[in-house]
Amino acid sequence: MKAVLVLEDGSVWPGEGFGAFAKVSGEVVFNTGMVGYPESITDPSYHGQILCQTYPLIGNYGVSSKAFESDKPKISGYAVSEACESPSHASSEKTLDAWLKENAIPGISGLDTRALTKKLRVHGVMLGILETYYTRVDLAGLRREARLIPDPDKRHLVNEVTAKKIKVYNKDQKKGVAVLDCGMKLNILQSLLRRGVRVVRCPAETPFEKIMEYAPAGVLISNGPGDPKMCAATIATVKRLLAEDVPTFGICLGNQILALAAGANTYKLKFGHRGQNQPCLEEGTRRCYITSQNHGFAVDTRTLPAGWKPWFVNANDGTNEGLRHARKPFQSVQFHPEAAPGPTDTDFLFDRFLESLP
Repeated sequence: MKAVLVLEDGSVWPGEGFGAFAKVSGEVVFNTGMVGYPESITDPSYHGQILCQTYPLIGNYGVSSKAFESDKPKISGYAVSEACESPSHASSEKTLDAWLKENAIPGISGLDTRALTKKLRVHGVMLGILETYYTRVDLAGLRREARLIPDPDKRHLVNEVTAKKIKVYNKDQKKGVAVLDCGMKLNILQSLLRRGVRVVRCPAETPFEKIMEYAPAGVLISNGPGDPKMCAATIATVKRLLAEDVPTFGICLGNQILALAAGANTYKLKFGHRGQNQPCLEEGTRRCYITSQNHGFAVDTRTLPAGWKPWFVNANDGTNEGLRHARKPFQSVQFHPEAAPGPTDTDFLFDRFLESLP
């Protein structure tokens, strides 16, 4: 099976096909992580995207369902330099090829992923089409089609990956935390459950009044895909949480939603931060943490209203990596303290959040 990736600028990237026999479109983004491909592939924040891995060999330790961050793969397509056909690891249940095929996701290997990543860094992320085929492909038609791909960020992607109904975990625990599930990674849930709290998992557009029926001591806003400005109902709920002084903690997209609810602005990054090697400096200290990240939007700290201040900053490009209120129990981070994959440098932030609850 052959494959081709065609970007909206007309560039053509041929290679070998694996995974499903299919044609997909999406935003082409890159991840700089050396490990953790099952976690990345199942991360709902990649919904609507074709993921390119910069690490040259992918699939060498197979696929284990224990590493999943959601119920199934969430990417639209997968681009790698080399896809391992014979994985070797005690936990492996199947090959990457078989897994993607089961989930109707096409992959392309044999790419110069370094050149593709450099193009995306220079020109910014692009929309593209990935097609696998056996005999021939209409390149001229794909070029025309690539110029007309609908931007996934114009869709309400969060509504496509959020929980469908409210679910309560650790029901016998007294202290409860509500989670606005915008596409929550499972290790966020596990990070809370390991700490012995009751967790009320709510669909992203759950109204304030419905959340408060469960009497949570605090609310966590999860990660998720797409443009945070599409989440109007979630932003309205968070505004009510802030007005009622409910302790609130945001992660990734949750950082952006919290900022918008507070009255600040967000913007799209040129190529985003995706990987497990992003250094973040804590404001007012000399501490630097290595973090796991997956986002394409950021908070414009120049628009923060009075009482709000940056908490972390990215050491590479100076973009915002977290917020907190000067007096009230509101805080958020742009990175992933639950890691999975990635370093656990900032896992303590869950403890700090829970310690702040009444």
